[in-house]
Amino acid sequence: MASFPHLRTALLALVLGASTLLAHATPSDTEDKLIDTLIQRVSRMSSMIFLRNGSEYNASDAAKHMQAKYDYFKKELVTAEDFIERCASRSEMTGQAYRVKLNNGTVRDANEFLNSELRALRQATGAKKPGG
Repeated sequence: MASFPHLRTALLALVLGASTLLAHATPSDTEDKLIDTLIQRVSRMSSMIFLRNGSEYNASDAAKHMQAKYDYFKKELVTAEDFIERCASRSEMTGQAYRVKLNNGTVRDANEFLNSELRALRQATGAKKPGG
């Protein structure tokens, strides 16, 4: 049986190796294309209102905000779901969830709404969720 110091060294090496991989994580080409398509899809939702930190934004401004956050956090993301969670569904500053006001006045959680849109995109393109 391995001695405790050797086991601890091996565990530390494993953790550091995993941290290095995560530090350099970026979406695959397929995921990057899905994220870009999702942002473009949002930009065309002209009759919707996006609610962020108590203010209303049109679709174009919402898409620009998502793109800016994606550009900033891209190296920390792997999947389109990561993008939605980190860049498109809540404020990094306040932690407040983003919301979407639909044409009929219904307000939905942005995370739920965007994941639904992403599922439709995956289905339309035949792209499977990584690891799924």
